[in-house]
Amino acid sequence: MTQQYGIIGWPLGHTMSPTLHNWGFGKLGINGVYDAFPLEPTDVSAFMERVRTEPISGMSVTIPHKRAVMDSLDHITDRAKAVGAVNTLYWDGDTLCGENTDVVGLIAPLKKLDTLPNSAMVLGAGGAARAAITGFKELGIDDISVSNRTAEKTQTLANEFSVKAVAWEDRMDAAPELICNTTPLGMAGDMETMTPWDKDRFPAECIAYDIIYNPLQTRFLREAEEAGCVVLSGLEMFLHQGLAQFKLWTGQDMNEDGARQLLLNALKS
Repeated sequence: MTQQYGIIGWPLGHTMSPTLHNWGFGKLGINGVYDAFPLEPTDVSAFMERVRTEPISGMSVTIPHKRAVMDSLDHITDRAKAVGAVNTLYWDGDTLCGENTDVVGLIAPLKKLDTLPNSAMVLGAGGAARAAITGFKELGIDDISVSNRTAEKTQTLANEFSVKAVAWEDRMDAAPELICNTTPLGMAGDMETMTPWDKDRFPAECIAYDIIYNPLQTRFLREAEEAGCVVLSGLEMFLHQGLAQFKLWTGQDMNEDGARQLLLNALKS
């Protein structure tokens, strides 16, 4: 029997998750299929019943459902609780569980740096921002600030995670060693020409990290590189959060190098 997997989000738009996971199933001879399920927010509860009744073997969860699905789960991991958001649904026997592999994916490229930054600013206040703050804390980065266009969301997130709140209009006055963009500014489509940071305001030798992976080089990263910054693409986060999901669902490891090349080829086509 073919096992069903997929991703929910709204609007879902173009996602490379089916490309990644279906390739993994094929390479490892797993009888599974991974589909995209565009899902309006009002339909989340009904879909979660579908996950149980069909049953669906595993799901990826993206914007704006990462918090909404939590009420429908039997168990949430400590890491997902710390983030306050779930991006992965999996079964442990008859128990429907929620995990957050965004944290694993997000810190993976930072672990490869020779020296970790001492300070970080997170741009945005959604589920990915929560994962970023959690991950940075796991790495031992103590000086963390957050900034979002909506002041109330900035303050709420800062209070919840005990980090600094910075007004959006003041964000570029700071000089963090790491700037992490978790906003959609720069994403392929209507926002592709946008950036959350002025090109002449990057702190000297800072690390610019964009979790967007399509396009591979956003305007934010391109201008940061021109300013002499170290740049980190969202492709590595996407890859490693996906590898962690695949492991949870199947118990097997997807080939990392092969998966990376697959994604690079897909983005360039």
